[in-house]
Amino acid sequence: MKRRCLVLAAAAASTAVVMPPAWSHHGWSSFDQDRPLYLEGRVVSARWQNPHAELMIEVSPDLKVPADLAKRPLPAQSAPVDGPGLLAKATVPRRNDRQWELELAPLTRMEAWKVQEIKPGTRISAVGFTSKDEKGDAVMRVEYLFVDGKAYGLRSSPA
Repeated sequence: MKRRCLVLAAAAASTAVVMPPAWSHHGWSSFDQDRPLYLEGRVVSARWQNPHAELMIEVSPDLKVPADLAKRPLPAQSAPVDGPGLLAKATVPRRNDRQWELELAPLTRMEAWKVQEIKPGTRISAVGFTSKDEKGDAVMRVEYLFVDGKAYGLRSSPA
């Protein structure tokens, strides 16, 4: 019995080591929350799965922060987030990647916000955070998502 437990534990450990890095999950701490970014573009692909939904978007080379971004109405959410402050500070990325991966919220939170599954071809915009000094992959953790004239606060549940 003891040997069987050891074999099962070894098998489980070796499986965990071979999992692709994309399966790992990370919190907000790996993102630079002092510098919100603005992105908008056309959805190229979507993955509606846990640990969080993901969108790959194609960004225009002449991306600019819209003049009205800071005035957009934002929904109330259960986390204390200074939404207007984030929108007012948002800038476009310094890097020139044309495709960005957007990490959204877990599916249960997307359902709480009543966000319909986003399909390729949909135009969206978002405010969120990337890594410090924009190093690494072009990945943004979305704080606010704008789809079809609606705003969603993805840090927490609706208030």
